[in-house]
Amino acid sequence: MTTEVLAGAGFQLDSAPLLSRSTVDRRETLRDAPDGGAQLWATGRVVLVDAKGRTQIGQDSRLVVHPATDFGEGPIPNAVLLGVEDEIGYWGLRSERDGAQDDWRDLRTGGGLLNDTDAGLFTTAVGLLSWHDNARYCAVCGAATKRVRAGWARRCTGCDREEYPRTDPAVICLVHDGADRVLLARQPIWPPERYSVLAGFVESGESLEACVSREIAEEVGVAVSDVRYLGSQPWPFPRSLMLGFAAIADPSAPLIPADGEIEDARWVHRDTVRAALESEGGAVDGLRLPPGVSIAYRMIKGWATWQD
Repeated sequence: MTTEVLAGAGFQLDSAPLLSRSTVDRRETLRDAPDGGAQLWATGRVVLVDAKGRTQIGQDSRLVVHPATDFGEGPIPNAVLLGVEDEIGYWGLRSERDGAQDDWRDLRTGGGLLNDTDAGLFTTAVGLLSWHDNARYCAVCGAATKRVRAGWARRCTGCDREEYPRTDPAVICLVHDGADRVLLARQPIWPPERYSVLAGFVESGESLEACVSREIAEEVGVAVSDVRYLGSQPWPFPRSLMLGFAAIADPSAPLIPADGEIEDARWVHRDTVRAALESEGGAVDGLRLPPGVSIAYRMIKGWATWQD
């Protein structure tokens, strides 16, 4: 490809992914405080998250938080320290009730409504509480584990091994032709006409760039080049970190969607993507874009609106 054709290859994310926003100080040094964070608890606030990863969001698009002392005089065993903002400690706690009311939203439907501070608190709470739900027993000896370090680790009651929150890296890649077409695909379980960029989990012993090449080849059967990093976004469903990349592929190469995983894949012109971005609901001509809270949306918009 000529230098002229590749002129649009330097696009970036149009803005920070919505779930990557955060302003709180995580105060790692306070996690081992002898008093368990009692001072932060006394004036602290609690973010409740139900078993489906939902929390209450008020009409002002702010998290509904509760005085920590409503739940006990000092830090309770199941609370996790999310961080500190303006010297107020914020804690996450699993709600014992099912937040079925309309004002309880998950990250997909509510994360984009929140300001930077609340988005960071909610994202951290969902990921951390989900990890605790699934790390109750030691992977080495099978004994029960208990929360330590203000909820940022678990210690085995049998062999004393410490375990820390898991994050599973996944690559997500916008493949384009170096000019005006982008490769989009859809999974069969998605809503009708929804298309997005391709993604997959990083395997053991694999670099991020190698994962990009492997996943694109496995999912649509094409080879890519010029792999470069764009940005990242936590995606706690239940514990992923989405690492965004761009790559270039030959649009004349045949597309071979992976059976059972990719229902359809197609090259889409920039003008069509721009029309979808400008339309109400993000849909046009049989193309529905991913939701705005996702890094995929930021990647697609960054590519479609990039000016050399």
